[in-house]
Amino acid sequence: MNVMLVNGSPHKEGCTYTALMEIHKTLAAEGIASQVFQLGVQPISGCIACGRCAGKGECAIDDAVNRFIRLAKEADGFIFGSPVHYAAASGSLTAFMDRAFFAADKSIYYLKPAACILSARRAGTTAAFDQLNKYFTINQMPVISSRYWNMVHGSNKEQVGKDLEGLQTMRILARNMAWFLRCKEAGAKAGVPLPQQETPIFTNFIR
Repeated sequence: MNVMLVNGSPHKEGCTYTALMEIHKTLAAEGIASQVFQLGVQPISGCIACGRCAGKGECAIDDAVNRFIRLAKEADGFIFGSPVHYAAASGSLTAFMDRAFFAADKSIYYLKPAACILSARRAGTTAAFDQLNKYFTINQMPVISSRYWNMVHGSNKEQVGKDLEGLQTMRILARNMAWFLRCKEAGAKAGVPLPQQETPIFTNFIR
């Protein structure tokens, strides 16, 4: 089993990375593989509403989004990490997730567990936490929780390393992710059927 850890920070090994590494180490101890997908500092465009992704499963803008989509097909779970910018996820991660979830075939996310983590100096984490969880709930992805909202605090990785409660929250999140993945695997082996699906119904507020 494999969990993708997406680092939405422009800093390759900063605060967000430090939190993701706590998750990575804990998942490894649980026998679950994980890998970091680094967004980096290359510009990531927002969706331009061209519609060319329809039926193709990839975005017309061939960048980190399509690389992620190809890897996501083989992933069993996801954790998206972001620094907090003005009480929201980073702009690059927001643009990335808009396109990665809209352009891809929804089957690559269906019933795969997901979570998000946030890093901040002080505040804005809960607003960003709410923002990112909406990507999962609209795609039928079970949201994995911890014993507190998934956040660490500090202005640099050294300070994050001293956030004992925040790092514990990351470890508990990782163990809960591992437990869910094992339960899902056991259910599949036992022949537990997937939920019945219905044809989507779209309605507007204007008649």
